[in-house]
Amino acid sequence: MSRPMAFGSRAHQVAMFVVFESPLQMMCDSPTLYKKEQETTDFITQIPTTWDETVVLKAAVSDYIVLARRKGEIWFLGAMTDWTARDFDIDLSFLGEGKYDIQIFRDGINTDRNAMDYKFEKDIVQKDSKIHMSMSSGGGWAAIIKKE
Repeated sequence: MSRPMAFGSRAHQVAMFVVFESPLQMMCDSPTLYKKEQETTDFITQIPTTWDETVVLKAAVSDYIVLARRKGEIWFLGAMTDWTARDFDIDLSFLGEGKYDIQIFRDGINTDRNAMDYKFEKDIVQKDSKIHMSMSSGGGWAAIIKKE
């Protein structure tokens, strides 16, 4: 089976919408694939192009980045790695009091063999929560956090 190639996994491409500052965002891959995967389109259309606050949580130049950005009351997390698979535990102490809904777009279990494999999840978090993120080689991770 022939699969189109892009730099990194589908989750890596989605994380770019949070990590990179750009007033004009672009989708990689064929737009028809996004129509087939509506949850991807629904996720990225929630990501703004300007930010009120940016917090770098973990980073090593040219290796990986994990950052949180805030627009109004909503937090966005983006993480990308190079060709080394990585795992991080992220502290959410930057959140305010109360409970938050989190939508997570992450590498799937087969991402190392198929870059288009991803997992979409929802959960509840608060400021004392820790999130485990696992990224495949060339992988990524993104989240949208909204107060309940």
